[in-house]
Amino acid sequence: MRPNTSIVTTAFAGVPAEARVAAYDWQVLAQDLDGFGCAVLPKLLSPVECRAISSLYSEEEHFRSHVHMARHGFGKGEYRYFKYPLPDLLGGLRTALYPGLVDVANEWNDRMAIDERYPVEHASFLKQCHEAGQARPTPLLLQYVPGDFNCLHQDLYGDLFFPVQVAILLSEPGADFTGGEFVLTEQRPRMQSRAEVVPLRQGDAVAFAVHNRPVRGTKGNYRVNLRHGVSRLRSGMRHTVGIIFHDAK
Repeated sequence: MRPNTSIVTTAFAGVPAEARVAAYDWQVLAQDLDGFGCAVLPKLLSPVECRAISSLYSEEEHFRSHVHMARHGFGKGEYRYFKYPLPDLLGGLRTALYPGLVDVANEWNDRMAIDERYPVEHASFLKQCHEAGQARPTPLLLQYVPGDFNCLHQDLYGDLFFPVQVAILLSEPGADFTGGEFVLTEQRPRMQSRAEVVPLRQGDAVAFAVHNRPVRGTKGNYRVNLRHGVSRLRSGMRHTVGIIFHDAK
């Protein structure tokens, strides 16, 4: 996987979500998703925006629930699910990122012989979720302190799910925390699992496969199963925001 170098290296502070998302080379991002199961969007958020979102964690009025991972066997750490309406920047990014990913999602389902096709607009997809009884928002803010980690998992939340999601690192590695690497594993039929450690800086986003993706083999496409997690935090505090495009039951 390679970083998207076709955009300027300055952050998008103050730029509308649609404009900053459109600045990336989506052909390159789609190739990385197809080839590796993940793709990095450098500096999607500015440091100021990262700190502003991280600071919401203690403000309970923004959230619908608070999860302590250890109580559920998810790992060690905690996170909060946002409630509707989402903060403007996160809601805007959720809407703006979806169209760039929907072609990948539909192509993957076609290659995996899955009948589901996703509408081109996120609002239409959310309407389908709500009609299926999945009406709870899924974007979340995660917080880790030393010793915390997130077990390998998949964020599905119901029968209807979008096959790609996005995580944005809000803290600066080496300054705010050490350890805590984003990890993606891929299990191929009759093969050893493959691990992908994705290096991120503050404000970088990673788009990645939620569940399955197709891989071309000598006899056509076959499905591989993916899970993601976070390695043990060694020091400091790490915040991440997750943008999941389907809603939950």
